[in-house]
Amino acid sequence: MAWNFSEKKETRAGFGEGLLEVGKENPNVVALCADLTESLKMDAFAKAFPERFFQVGIAEANMMGIAAGLTIGGKIPFTGTFANFSTGRVYDQIRQSIAYSGKNVKICASHAGLTLGEDGATHQILEDIGLMKMLPGMTVINTCDFNQTKNAVKAIVNHIGPVYLRFGRPAVPNFTDPNAPFIIGKALHLTEGEDVSIFATGHLVYKALQAYEILKDEGISAEVINIHTIKPLDTEAILKSVSKTGCVVTAEEHNKFGGMGESIAGYLSTVYPVPQEFVAVNDQFGESGKPDELMKKYHLDVPDIVEAAKRAILRKKGGRNNC
Repeated sequence: MAWNFSEKKETRAGFGEGLLEVGKENPNVVALCADLTESLKMDAFAKAFPERFFQVGIAEANMMGIAAGLTIGGKIPFTGTFANFSTGRVYDQIRQSIAYSGKNVKICASHAGLTLGEDGATHQILEDIGLMKMLPGMTVINTCDFNQTKNAVKAIVNHIGPVYLRFGRPAVPNFTDPNAPFIIGKALHLTEGEDVSIFATGHLVYKALQAYEILKDEGISAEVINIHTIKPLDTEAILKSVSKTGCVVTAEEHNKFGGMGESIAGYLSTVYPVPQEFVAVNDQFGESGKPDELMKKYHLDVPDIVEAAKRAILRKKGGRNNC
């Protein structure tokens, strides 16, 4: 299948459109924002439903407490702020007020990862997936483009229980089917392959598809799977793919500790251990810079996925890990 990467749109804009749609369909949907309404693209919802929008200001912990309380009256709250402020700043409130009691809050986090860019390390959270996936009962979703983010919003509104929805700031290729239903916990099989399984999430999905084309030209058959839901993990799809290919690459815009790759490694170690290579940030904080430059510096780019695939295949064949 030929993937079209020419159209670029912001994943956060997909969140904004999805929020407006579910707001029109369900009068119980409410939205809360911590002084970043336009950045989170929540302004359309705020204008359409001013009585259901709450601007709490720079008070993220209070926002989580209010959201938890609103669920008691049957409301479905969507909170919005940057991923760093959605998780690290308010972890205690999420743990105690939302996760522990299973409140039906949708924690929607924009500007995740390195592609936040020039705002630097204080705003670029790379450990949020780990923080959220460790909370019992928390569903964790990391979408790859505008269409998938919009469809994820329409899916999580019907899911009962807390959800962490992670997306980004920049415009990235918008290549998934706009009409494809988003099924929580169901990975998307993008290419067929025999030599290596590449499991990618978020902004690394389109880079994994670009890597697939390079590998194909070199005679390497890669299977690319979009892991948009990190918890619950689609273990059936993972095992089916790895049973065929015998080696794995995981690619994510996150610290390698606590991320999707670690979840997949933990699962496979118990049922089907195989060589695995991680394309992820190697236990570092981010820094200020252009998003594309940061992705290159931290080895989250297409050539890094290609080389990781070759290393995984070499290890599978029993060779030295020196390519």
